[in-house]
This record gives sequence, C-alpha cells and structure tokens, in this order.
Amino acid sequence: MLPVPSSYASSTPRPCTLPVAAGDSLRISVVIPTIRGPDLLCRCLAAVLAQGLDHRTYEVIVVDAGDTAASQTVVDSFGNRADAPVVRLVRLRQGHGAAAARNAGWRAGYGKVIAFTDDDTVPDADWLAHGERALVPGLIALCGRVSTASCAENTAAARPANSAPQAPAADAAVFVTANAFVRRSALLTVGGFDERFQEAGLEDADLQFRLLRDAGPLGHSNAPVVRRPERPERWDGCLREQRNAYFDALLYKKHPRLYRERILRSPPWIHYRIVALTLAAPALWAVDIGGSAAVSLLLALIGVAHLAIERLRHTARTPEHVAEMLLTSALIPFLSVYWRLRGAIHFRVLFL
Repeated sequence: MLPVPSSYASSTPRPCTLPVAAGDSLRISVVIPTIRGPDLLCRCLAAVLAQGLDHRTYEVIVVDAGDTAASQTVVDSFGNRADAPVVRLVRLRQGHGAAAARNAGWRAGYGKVIAFTDDDTVPDADWLAHGERALVPGLIALCGRVSTASCAENTAAARPANSAPQAPAADAAVFVTANAFVRRSALLTVGGFDERFQEAGLEDADLQFRLLRDAGPLGHSNAPVVRRPERPERWDGCLREQRNAYFDALLYKKHPRLYRERILRSPPWIHYRIVALTLAAPALWAVDIGGSAAVSLLLALIGVAHLAIERLRHTARTPEHVAEMLLTSALIPFLSVYWRLRGAIHFRVLFL
C-alpha cells in the first residue's frame, strides 16, 4: 500500500474497500482535480463510472482544491454503489494549483497506470479501455484526444462571443493532462508534477519534457477521447489568462530548446512593439516631437488592429464581438509583456 503524503487528507466513502476487494485486479487510478463546482464534477464522474471496463479494474480519485463540502456530497453520491469503482476524495491541504492537485491524486492511488482528466470533461465510454490498450509496452505515457467536435454549434462561424475557444489548442496539444495516461513508475522517476506551476496550462508540458528526458518515450492516440463542451466565458477571460505567461519563464528556464521548438518559436514581438510604440508616444510629445509622437501612436494602433484581426479569424464577427476584440487586443500586449517580464525576473532567466 502506498502511503498518502501528510500534506493531504483522504476521505473514502467505503473505507478499506480498495486494497482488500480490488487486490491485483486494480490497474488504473483515475485522477480528477476539481475546483469548478459540483455540477461539472457530477457530469464528469457519471461518464467515468460508465466506462466499459470491469469496475474492479479502476478507481477514481477526486482531488478538491475548492469547495470541499460540495465535493464530498458529490463523491458520496457516487461512492456507495456495489457495481461501481471506488470513488475517493482527497482534500488539498497545502500547496495550490493543478500540479499540486494532480500530485495529490496519483500519490494517493493504487493503480500502475494513472489516467488524468479534468472536472469539465466528459470521457467517452471506452476512454479507459482505449487508453490502456494504446499504452503499449515501451511507452511510459500516452496522450489522448480532447475534443469539442460533438457539439454541433461549436463551429468557427457560430461560436458565441463569450465562449472559450478551447478545441483548437486542445486538439493540437502533444501532451495534455485533460486526457493523459502515465505509468506510476514514470511519475516516481521524475517526481511528478512541478508544483511551482500554480496556474493550469504549462505543468503538463513540463511533465512531458521531463518524462522524455528521464523516463522514456511518450505516445499519442486518437482512440481515447474526452469531450470538453465549450462553456460560457466572461469577455475578459483572455485578459486573465495572460497571467499564465508568468510561468512561461519557468518552463523556458527548465527546457529552453524544447520551449522554442514546441511551445513558442519566438517571443510575441507584436506585443512588445505595441507596448514600446505606445510608451514612446508621450515621451516624444514631452520633448516637442509631436509628429513622431503621432506616428508612434498610429503604428501602435495599427498593431492593435492587426492583432484583433488575427484573433477574429476563427470566431464570430458580430459587432459586439468585434468591439470586444479591439478592446482586449489593446490591453493584451501590456498584460502579456508585464507577466512575461515579471516571470523572467522572478525565475531569474533571460526571457522575453
């Protein structure tokens, strides 16, 4: 039996059922961090417990980093069925973020394979079976497919202005922990996720790079599918997401070559140009070079317009959305540069 670290507390609806009843038949631990609320968790758990595998071959570990009472209620509602896998709740006591939650989950599990997903996904009924089958000997980890294609309204032309366009990024990702299968032995080799990545989004890339370097080859398969229906997003969601650039500096510091090859080939120069030209305008005006100040500001506005046009390529073009894109495109460069440079200073790395 693997010990649960002292920094986490576990609540199990059926105490001791897992190690006694499951025995050697248990093969997979499904880890689901949750912070978005009980409704999404209910939907995800219903899909995970509807897997075609024998329920004795896998367990489900929910890691709560938010409303523990609500999560406990949901887990209890799913955890007392004789024909279902054991569902346990792990409360996150210290540390925070997706990396810490996933570490708490896999360390509390018993399976030789850890299947990671998120609470806002809906795994297909054969998700675990396909993932286990695709994780052939020789592979230490595998990434499946995250899709929103099942939603008929999720086309580029019809996407509402306030929805989060997650499908392109998720489908293009090489390794995404919303749908990943990793051997426990490989996680032990690399020490799990780096908990310095406190925002979700780059901790999976860091794990991928360290697995490749220290553990062995990774694979990709389109057979294990989880679906992530688009959810309503506040208009300023893209602004709040710029904080993630803070952790780009850490990922670059740890894996500079792979970062440039697989994450971002060059710095977002358009952001730096817009910021530099905007800041130059009042400075030029102050020294009585009004013409140059006007040109500088005009070039910055052209840069903002170009950025907005690029962002509008795959979304709706309603007047409200166009206005929203223009506003956010004027703010994104400043937030992006601020967080990137702040991350560079904090993690002490030459990074733009």
